[in-house]
Amino acid sequence: MRINETSTRGLSVLSLLAPVSATLYDQTIQLAQGKVQGTAAFNESGAPSYISNWKDIAVWKGIPYAATTGGENRWKPPQRAPSWNGTMKATSFGPSCPSLSAGDGVSEDCLSINIWSPATATDAKLPVMLWSYAAGGESSQSTYDGAGMAAKDVIFVSYNYRTGPLGWLTLHELAEETGATGNYGLLDQIEALKWVYENIAAFGGDPESITVAGQSFGSGAAYHLVNSPRTKGMIKCAIAESGLKDPYDPDLWGYGSDYRNMTWAYAFSKTYAESLNATSVADLRSMNLETVLSGTGVSDFTGFDPVLNYHAIPNKYIVSLDEGAPNDVPILVGNNKDENGIDLSTTYTVAEYKSEINSTYGPYAAELLALHPAENTTQATAAYNSILRAGYCTSTWSWAKRWNQSSTEPVYYYLWTYSPPGSDGATHGSEVSYALNNLYAQTTSSYTDTDYEVANIMSSYWANFVKTQNPNKGGSYNNGTLPYWGPNVPAQQNTFELGSLWKKIAFATAKEIQLYLEYFKYATPSPY
Repeated sequence: MRINETSTRGLSVLSLLAPVSATLYDQTIQLAQGKVQGTAAFNESGAPSYISNWKDIAVWKGIPYAATTGGENRWKPPQRAPSWNGTMKATSFGPSCPSLSAGDGVSEDCLSINIWSPATATDAKLPVMLWSYAAGGESSQSTYDGAGMAAKDVIFVSYNYRTGPLGWLTLHELAEETGATGNYGLLDQIEALKWVYENIAAFGGDPESITVAGQSFGSGAAYHLVNSPRTKGMIKCAIAESGLKDPYDPDLWGYGSDYRNMTWAYAFSKTYAESLNATSVADLRSMNLETVLSGTGVSDFTGFDPVLNYHAIPNKYIVSLDEGAPNDVPILVGNNKDENGIDLSTTYTVAEYKSEINSTYGPYAAELLALHPAENTTQATAAYNSILRAGYCTSTWSWAKRWNQSSTEPVYYYLWTYSPPGSDGATHGSEVSYALNNLYAQTTSSYTDTDYEVANIMSSYWANFVKTQNPNKGGSYNNGTLPYWGPNVPAQQNTFELGSLWKKIAFATAKEIQLYLEYFKYATPSPY
């Protein structure tokens, strides 16, 4: 709903109003942009039996946090959010930002935000989780339904942001316009955080207790926000699911938290513009959306990434790790057992296994093969997956160790091992619905009591962390006592298993870890 863009930025919540009590979806919420009214997240016939406070959970969908990104606003930082007359009925998700996998309702007028709140008074000051979706995602996906987290007394916020060429195009002419180029998607993410910081009190939230969170590319978004000086003081803690790696790890490229250098990004974006016969930014802005999404490099979006422009991203990660990030906050981070190149449906002969390891690890291959011998296809497949798993777990563990060296705050490192119904292993993204406690919103009908209990434990750790910056404390678990999850200790080479054992386990041998740390520096002499 884009009616009147005359609001004054920074006024946000009209804080002089008396706190409102009762279910917030029955109330009109006053923002500086205008009045807004939400709706109930559940009705009596559809409410999950395990959510006792379902009657209190309100949801507001599609509230604009910035202006349209189309027309002359294309490849500009997010512009001032619109205001409106009357009361906005925030009961439907806004359009999705353009991507190759977005569903119906795609538009460049897409910068909107969604809020699930269990508060029964506007002065409840509940902690907040701001969720960034994975690559190709959209905030309306059922995977990111926020009512399950709201059931554990956490306000859950999701939002849309630009991606692909619309989010990351990097051109010299754009730099001349505003002093920086690229990272328009990251600027959207920063703007969404600012909007939440300024407005969430009206929905019963505490602006001084915001956790930035996400999975895969969304975990990269959370980490970019932690590392940006433009967000300093607005973040209480961070959750990064399947995204953070050692800055020397060559597999960081193409992963959730990666970025490109400016030389590469300028060349890639120049090729894209030339493929559309555009000689200026004005040419690109005059094109329709279908044309913009047809240029070279758009087919899988992998070349359009955040860039190290020393603006929204101020330093290499190695610098932030060595010197300390602008936001020194507790972080919960981890991996899934069967991701990052592991496909349990693929098998390897002994010859194929040895060839793959030799071609990837060069001078370190012989020692890795000796540590993981194989005499048949079954052993070769298991050994191949074990080597990959040890590598990405070592990478995230090494990142956590580096963070511990410059940070005063703890890191909680996990390995998700649970295989959901219909899934071939603990695959990439398989933990999200469990962590967000929203199995009720998914299409599968084969969840068992075990699934719901795994989700209860998993989401309780997440909710506790948002509440207290400690996954063990916060009162979120309603079925006894949570197994204790201690923070990462640099001298200990382990991780916390989530999904079955619920305890600290070894992810690799000391010899493997040392080999990988040496291999990382061999493969990437100049770190991220």
